[in-house]
Formats: sequence, structure tokens, C-alpha cells
Amino acid sequence: MIDINESVMQFLLAFVVVIPPAGAATALLPAPPGLKGKSPEQAVLRHGVTVTGAVLLAALALAAGFDHSRPQTMQATTDISWIPALDVRIHLGVDGISLPLLVLTALLTFLCALHAYANPPKGGAPKAFVALLLVLETGTLASFAVLDLLLFFLAFETVLIPMYFLIARWGGAGRAAAAWKFVLYTLLGSVVMLLGLLLIGIEAGTFDMVALASDNGRSLTVTVQVIAVLAIGIGLAVKTPMWPLHSWLPDAHTAAPTVGSVLLAGVLLKLGTYGFVRILLPAAPDGFRTFAPYLAAFAVVGIVYGSLACLALARKGAKGDLKRLIAYSSVGHMGFVLLGIATMTPTGVNGALFANVAHGLITGLLFFLVGALKDRTGTTDLDTLSAQGARATGAALYGRAPRLGGLLAFAAVASLGLPGLAGFWGEMLALFGAFDPAAGLSRPAYLVFMAIGALGTLLTAAYLLVVVRRVCMGVPSREGDDVPLLADVRGHEFAAWTPLVVLTVLAGLWPKVLLGLTDPAVQQLLAGGPR
Repeated sequence: MIDINESVMQFLLAFVVVIPPAGAATALLPAPPGLKGKSPEQAVLRHGVTVTGAVLLAALALAAGFDHSRPQTMQATTDISWIPALDVRIHLGVDGISLPLLVLTALLTFLCALHAYANPPKGGAPKAFVALLLVLETGTLASFAVLDLLLFFLAFETVLIPMYFLIARWGGAGRAAAAWKFVLYTLLGSVVMLLGLLLIGIEAGTFDMVALASDNGRSLTVTVQVIAVLAIGIGLAVKTPMWPLHSWLPDAHTAAPTVGSVLLAGVLLKLGTYGFVRILLPAAPDGFRTFAPYLAAFAVVGIVYGSLACLALARKGAKGDLKRLIAYSSVGHMGFVLLGIATMTPTGVNGALFANVAHGLITGLLFFLVGALKDRTGTTDLDTLSAQGARATGAALYGRAPRLGGLLAFAAVASLGLPGLAGFWGEMLALFGAFDPAAGLSRPAYLVFMAIGALGTLLTAAYLLVVVRRVCMGVPSREGDDVPLLADVRGHEFAAWTPLVVLTVLAGLWPKVLLGLTDPAVQQLLAGGPR
């Protein structure tokens, strides 16, 4: 920790939230003559790297100045009246729950901007691409920083339009249908969510999340809490995505460009689970307890369903798409996050928050790697990549691009939850939370959920090891075969992927880095919220 004045901390948080929309506006302006470089297109892509880099530096400074001795306290707070008639306030702040997600968002967006600079997007104007990327960052960062229900909803919805255009304009085959499906699902869920947020705010007399968490549902009747949890939970479950509200995700991931897939999996899915922890658990605990067993049941079905879908896609002759397989794997991994939340215990919720960050790091890396594979081979079809479709592309990835193959294997074993890497701790803690759920929840039911979740970990290991065997080992080439080599990891790829690899190892070997932040905040949130 670095001793930073509170007013400077307030400035840093405001800077993180305000600079991306300002950068998006300036991206649409003509580049000054001295900054054009080789072309205006290069200048605007460099502008995207500069703005996201500045946001990342501010987020890291915010993390360095954060008082780690009291992570349960909201820090760097700003509280300004915005709409007095509705008592809506511009209330910003971070604690041990939101800070890791804020830094993760800033990091992944910067890496995506770096990737776009080295691989200029095809399909639309770079100006529009950079502006949409920064608007997307705006909505995501604001969602993790605001402490007012209506502001959270506005930030939550801000991400929809830029992601729609990133998929529809710069995506691959089927992009238009996938983009519409993404927007329609999330918008319909958001309409119901808004009604629930309004119900809580009106009945409690405030939209302030800190006040609602401190009240711990005492101002709301059980009936109001049940209705609010149902309405808000539907909207959050769509964004998570929870089975059976997940069907928009595989299409969106398959059609999205690499940058869109990285941000969708690495950041946007976290908005739903963050809403469960930040809003529903502390503000409506009795209503949440009513639905917790059902949420856990849907979560474990999603874990098994996602794993079985991945196994089906990974088998020989299935013509499975690697991007689609990783999308279905996200359904399973987010199922562990929901299971942890549904236990309503500090152990389970800490596991959910840890798994959130781990999934962002690992799945972000996986989508970067798959994007690199597609750039080199022109396909993400598993049969083709493993030489079942065409001998010309069939040498093992280990032999054709050893560093790329090694990174893909690393990301896969991290995703399956290998001890010592980030993917292990979140899933383990979620299962431990299910072993001993909160008071009022049926322990026999949760033991069944834990057993099903444990089965899901075995299925996850099965399909990821099949992917590694087929793509990285492939079909051995015969002596004399003319096997084309692939370009191995390039300089910009090394720069973009190294932070994700390092953080995956660091979080796996030293989980206290994250748990030391989240645990005090979770303990207080479940006991009555931050004050």
C-alpha cells in the first residue's frame, strides 16, 4: 500500500470512470497532423492504446493507494446529488469486492486495444471501433464503481450497444443474428430488472447501495424482497449467463471478433454475478434465501450441461468450433460462481468472487489464443485444427508453433482447475461453501449440489484435455509430409498475453492477494453491509 491522500484517491476513481467516454468522443475527431503517424487509422488505434493505458495506470494507482487494512470500507468515495426529486446521487466508491474487478476491466481493455493496434480490425472504420471499445469500457468500469441503483442500471445497460456493434460490424459468420440475439435477451432481462430495482428503492426510501446494505433488508417486507429478487435476479441471470438463459452466449462468442470475445467473457459476464453480490445478497437477504436453492440447482445443471456440450463439440468428427466450445465452458465456470453465491456463506461468496477474476484472466487468455490460431490457420474448426479435416493443416501445434501450443495447453489446464493456478481456488471454495450452506438452507440438498458440481470438475478436465490432445498433439505427420509451419508468438502477442499468464500463476500460488481483499468485505456485507 502507498499512502495516497483521500482527495487524490477520489480523483483517481473519477478519472477511471470519466476518461474513457472523453476518449471515445475524441476518437471520432480528426487526428492532429503531428500525431497521424503513417495514417489516420493508425493514429486512432494508437489513441485507443493511450487512453486505455492511462485508465489502467490510474486503476493500478488506485489499487496501490487502497487501504488493505480495511477493505470492507468504501474508499475513494464521491457523493454528489444528481436528481434530487428521486434522490438519485452520483455516488462512487470501491471496496475489496469491486476493486479487483475494476482493475481486471482496465487491464483486459488495454490488452484488447493493444491487440487491435497490432491487428487493425477489418469490417469497419477504426474510429468507430475505438470509440465503441471505450464506451464499452465506460459502462463496465462505471458498473463496478457506482453505488446508486439507478446509476448501476444505466451503466449496466451502457455496455449493450457497443457490444452489439462490435459483433454485428466486426464479427464473423452469423454476426447479425448473434448480435440481435445478444441485445434482445439482455434487454428483455433488463426491463424486468429495472422494475425490481425501482421496487427496492421506492419501498426502502433510498437507491443508495451502501444504505441498503447497512439496512440489510429491514425496511423491506419479505414479500417485497421475494418479488425484487425474482425481478432483478432474472436480469442478472441473463447477463451471467445462467442455464437455461444462456443460449445467446455461444452464438455471440462464435461470431464476435477476438476483442469482443475477450471482453464479453472476461468482463461483461461478471456484471451479473457482481449484481447478485453487491445488490441482492445484502439488500434483500430474506428474499434471496427463498430462491437460493433454486439458483444453486440451476447453477449445477449449468455446470454439467456446459461440460457435456463441450465434450460433444470436442469429439472427433463433430465439426466443433473452438470458440463455441470455450463459450460453453463459460456457462459451466459461471455455474460455479452462482453456486458459491447461492450458499450465502463467506466461504462460498469468496469463492465466487475469486472464480470471477480467475475466469476473466484465463478465458480472456484462451480467446486471445484462439484468435491467434484463427489468424494463422483461417479456422477454429477442431477437426481441421487436429488434422481430421485436412492433412495440410494437421501437424501438431506443438511442432508447428511450440510456444503457441504451450500457452494453449497452459490456459486449458488453468481452466480445468489445476492446483497452483487461479482456476482452482474459486471452484474449490464454492464447493466447500455448498458443503455447509448458510442457516435456513437445506444441507442435504446442497450436498447433492456439491456432488454434482464435483462431477462437473471431472467433465471439465475431460473435455479440456481432449482439446489439448487434439489441437496441440494432433495427428503425427508421416516422414516426408509437407507440413507448413505456423508463425509462433509474436512480440505484441507476448506483451498482451504475459500479464494474464503471470496473474494466473500469482493468483494460484498466492490466493491471499485476492481473498485478503474480498473476505473482510464479504463478511461485513453478509452481516449488514458496508458503513
